[in-house]
Amino acid sequence: MRHFDSTKSASAGKYFRILSIVASFMLCTPGHATEGGLGRPVAGAGVVPDIGVVSPEPITAISLSEIYLDGSIGADRQVPIAGKTSLGIDGQVAFTLATLLKVWDIHTGAWNFASSVTLPYVWTKVDASLALGSRQASTSDRASNLFDLYFTPVIAGYHITSVDHVAFSFNIWAPTGQYDPNALANPSLNNWTFIPQVAYTRIFPHWGFEIDAVMGVQFYTKNTATNYQNAPLFTFDVMALKHLPGGFSAGLIVGTVQQLGNDTGPTADRLNGFRGHDWAVGPIVTYDTKLDGKTPLSLSVRWVPTVSSQNRLKSTSTFMMTGAIAF
Repeated sequence: MRHFDSTKSASAGKYFRILSIVASFMLCTPGHATEGGLGRPVAGAGVVPDIGVVSPEPITAISLSEIYLDGSIGADRQVPIAGKTSLGIDGQVAFTLATLLKVWDIHTGAWNFASSVTLPYVWTKVDASLALGSRQASTSDRASNLFDLYFTPVIAGYHITSVDHVAFSFNIWAPTGQYDPNALANPSLNNWTFIPQVAYTRIFPHWGFEIDAVMGVQFYTKNTATNYQNAPLFTFDVMALKHLPGGFSAGLIVGTVQQLGNDTGPTADRLNGFRGHDWAVGPIVTYDTKLDGKTPLSLSVRWVPTVSSQNRLKSTSTFMMTGAIAF
């Protein structure tokens, strides 16, 4: 059920992980960064097994993911939040994301096409030290609600060979969550985000091994409530995965988020653009099976702690669990 095989006409469940097509296009996951200590990407969370593979067979897939992040930016750094600045910030975020994906019954040779939509729910807590005149005052805020809607109108997968696959997608975050410009914690970024993305998978069947990588650029519209413009973010995740007996696999993930230029606006200008980046490295374990011997089920868990960070939350407690099923 793991990989595309040009020598077989079996169902999709026999040659690729359903986790890949679902998770790979919804995992431009919300996480701490940019204005308000809350941005879209989490380094190391965007790559999954067989990420470059879109099923050659039409299927419908459902995925449920849970992401937890607990991190901080040190008090020696000023952070833009709620139209103000804070000396450092501590943030906790728990996201639950439900995704529906459809692979379309379109026959175009080596090309296959899909679309998806993700409904996220967020719980977040933010602790900050805000300037009140000449003094600093510690304050805290929490939010729990539906987050911004995420959808992918088109995913285009191309099977270069039976072991080389690439997928192109265009992904969109819509500002559908509630937003309060005076709140520290918000279930929305109050901006649109557009993300062109490319993913690649290389399979080494004789070694039971694969390499997966995904790269994207996130373009933000201005938050008109605070007049804050986030600069584009470049994201890149890569994973090496070894397949083991009994449906298990284990691997290592390296991910990074790099800000391309400075943020702009009155608050960002006072902070010299608040330009940031980070790196994360950690393990992943996956399990693939079939329910009743026919319905593919994929499970995974990963830990991707931050190893280097500037002007982004540094977290040693970044965990993600995902389950996906296809029909």
